Amino acid sequence: MTESTIQFAAASPVGLPRLVPQQKWRPTKKNIPPTVLQRQHFLGVVREYVAEHHPVPPIPVPELKVHADAIVARLGCDPVFRDFIGVLVNNELWREQLAGVPFERRLLLLPKCLRVESKCPAPFDEFGLLCKQCGLCSIQDLTIEAEKLGYAVLVAEGSAVVMSLIQTGKIEAIVGVSCLSVLERAFPYMEAAAVPGVAVPLLQDDCIDTNVDLDWVWDYIHLTADDRTRRLDLGRLRDEVDFWFAPASMDLLMGVAKSETERIAREWLGRAGKRWRPFLTVAVHQALVGGGDETVSDDVRRVALAVECFHKASLIHDDIEDDDAERYGEPTLHSQFGVPVALNVGDLLIGEGYRLLASCGATAEAKVEMLRVAAEGQRELCRGQGAELLWTRRPGVLTPLQVVDIFRQKTAPAFEVALRLGAILAGGHDEVGDVLGTYSRALGIAYQIRDDLDDLGPEGEGGDIDGRRPSLLLAVARDRSSGESREKLDRFWRREGVPDAAATAALYREVGADERCRHLLESYQEEAIRSLALLDNPSVKGLLRRVVGKIFNDVEIKGWCREQEQTAARRRAAAAEPTASAAA
Repeated sequence: MTESTIQFAAASPVGLPRLVPQQKWRPTKKNIPPTVLQRQHFLGVVREYVAEHHPVPPIPVPELKVHADAIVARLGCDPVFRDFIGVLVNNELWREQLAGVPFERRLLLLPKCLRVESKCPAPFDEFGLLCKQCGLCSIQDLTIEAEKLGYAVLVAEGSAVVMSLIQTGKIEAIVGVSCLSVLERAFPYMEAAAVPGVAVPLLQDDCIDTNVDLDWVWDYIHLTADDRTRRLDLGRLRDEVDFWFAPASMDLLMGVAKSETERIAREWLGRAGKRWRPFLTVAVHQALVGGGDETVSDDVRRVALAVECFHKASLIHDDIEDDDAERYGEPTLHSQFGVPVALNVGDLLIGEGYRLLASCGATAEAKVEMLRVAAEGQRELCRGQGAELLWTRRPGVLTPLQVVDIFRQKTAPAFEVALRLGAILAGGHDEVGDVLGTYSRALGIAYQIRDDLDDLGPEGEGGDIDGRRPSLLLAVARDRSSGESREKLDRFWRREGVPDAAATAALYREVGADERCRHLLESYQEEAIRSLALLDNPSVKGLLRRVVGKIFNDVEIKGWCREQEQTAARRRAAAAEPTASAAA
């Protein structure tokens, strides 16, 4: 590998992504959990239940309902969700069998009610809807992707269609989308034929402009036995990564802190944070070397710690430069110890990061590449932060594209470094490096857009909403405003006066800036996923698809049920046991 083989995507020009079709929000039917977080939680509990009890498919409807009732009791949820849970149980029973069926022997069955009925130009024939690929709904993207993989695709409904296709013998597995009532009628036919089938329930059943959890559909479409990471529990892996930042764990890998400066640095390193960057390092490494739940080596842990050292150092410096008083709901380091101490701790963490990379057990060539990637990432990050700091000296109006470009430079390099370091350590960088760059750029921009949108929430810190930093919300709102509203937003850009955050948020919503930014967020997420089309490694491809969902859908649900809290406690105890033994 030579120096010219690594070209940071964060250094490439940025453009706005192709906008993806948006599902218009509608309330779910009463027998469907109302939020995506609740549905994801139900799915997680179903998977744990199936892993514990090992029911063998096909199973008749009465037995399926027994399992569903047991999960309802475990969740402590309303029994009205039993049928929904039953569908999830059936999906998990067939998941591995579906993975083993070649794509070209599968059928994707979609309902016509996913279309925007009032605007859809597609005609029908005896087999169903003939999509005109107008881009107004998700049917086009799902159809194109499935057919590219080798699926047969039908946009039609009804148990008769399912039965007739099963009887041809050409279809060995089905991925379907339908309402619960249709699924209930089709289930006996699939059970009798013992055909592996998974179904994603529609969120409404009124047969017009319906919605579905698209992430689930995409995951099932791409499920394949060639993806060795399909059984990798990303939630458990993230818990494990988080545990590495406990004081005892850091001491084992980094050595005991020998000075007050080191102690402060370790305490800052262990403070609250999402840990997505070290998680990405470990995830891509595991995908390249094995893909399962293999034990993570100390070398991988050291590299992951290095990634977090670089990130936490950048936060210290960023807080000083932005004069922020709080981070993670606590005083920033310079607020607590003063600017000179904070600067020194940040510098120490950068040094610790490079020391950890140099001390891992990689080959000499791999270490050189890791050090080069880390250094290049730091340079790109500083360029992005520099662009923002120079703007603060002469603040003026920025276009949405200019703001996105700052996002690209500020956030994407850290994701790119994390992924590339994991790939280099695994010996697979040449195979996946180019795609990791493109993926990181879209992922980083999406992450920063979500950060902007979080400022609109009840717990938002408001740092970007009031114009103190370049904000996509502000740029989009300014583009969509006129007259007095635009003049007010121009003053925000020029940082004239102190705007009222609540009034500004109301203005953003009034002109639809929040909806536009959410659309851009979804589109950059989709761009990250589309970049994976060039990957030939199914394990890395499958894992990075799921990582997008994990990062943007992963919100801790507290107090949901006692069983979930007990499961989390068991995971923490299991993660702590090996470290405690090693320390002894």
